[in-house]
Amino acid sequence: MKPEFLYFWTAVALYGVSASGYIFGLMSRHDKPFQIGLYSAVAGFIPHVLVIALRWTATGISPFFTISESITFGIFCAVLIFLVFEFANKAVRPLGVLVMPVSFVLMGWAGTLIKDAAVQIAPALQSGWIWVHIIGAATGFGAVLTAAGMGLMYLLKEKNLKGIYEKLPDSRVLDNLGYRFVAGGFIMYGLMIVSGAFWANQVKGTYWNWDPVEVWSLISWLTYGIYLHLRITFGWRGRKLAWYALIALVAMIISYWGIPFSMETFHKGFRIEH
Repeated sequence: MKPEFLYFWTAVALYGVSASGYIFGLMSRHDKPFQIGLYSAVAGFIPHVLVIALRWTATGISPFFTISESITFGIFCAVLIFLVFEFANKAVRPLGVLVMPVSFVLMGWAGTLIKDAAVQIAPALQSGWIWVHIIGAATGFGAVLTAAGMGLMYLLKEKNLKGIYEKLPDSRVLDNLGYRFVAGGFIMYGLMIVSGAFWANQVKGTYWNWDPVEVWSLISWLTYGIYLHLRITFGWRGRKLAWYALIALVAMIISYWGIPFSMETFHKGFRIEH
């Protein structure tokens, strides 16, 4: 087995251990499984970084263009944001209950689609905007996934469950954290759309093509814009926004990976192979 694939499946396995630890911690309401989940996530993140580095150095091509590479990089950003936040704010230890199972499932899916050779991007598509576009998309995903995790923490805190959940921050703190991550994701997602428009103009001479990925990306961005509008203008707080963040995450995942995988799109020409 090539080192790249060995590292990839090692990362998937460790993320699976992490997800199991968090799920068991959710059921048992004890801190120890959450610690196992956290340190398994750290252990899995190391081979995850090596996968991206090996593919990049071996081919000289930015490893973000096939759907497998896109998912792998998106999960890389999501787990990085999660780990940084976890070590900076240990009071929200159960946050991985949502983040790590989602990361494990998506990485496992990416593994079924992985290809031996990286896809060569056409010279006409090479642009500095591609970096802004991809980083905006990946970090935006990480931010809204974390926001959805905060929403889940809010709902668990609201149920007044005993054990580890009693140690969670006040509900207002969780609500504010979720809002900040949604705001960050909204900004990064907007950056993704704007940079994608400039990129499309360089390639096709038009800023907007009504490509299904473009349309769904706009829908996702507006979905989080509505979240911010409901909070800032109408004063929504708490349970309603927690559920909103969880449901909105589904729409975001569909737009980022589901639509390109299932449809012929403009994006298929340079990133998606299925």
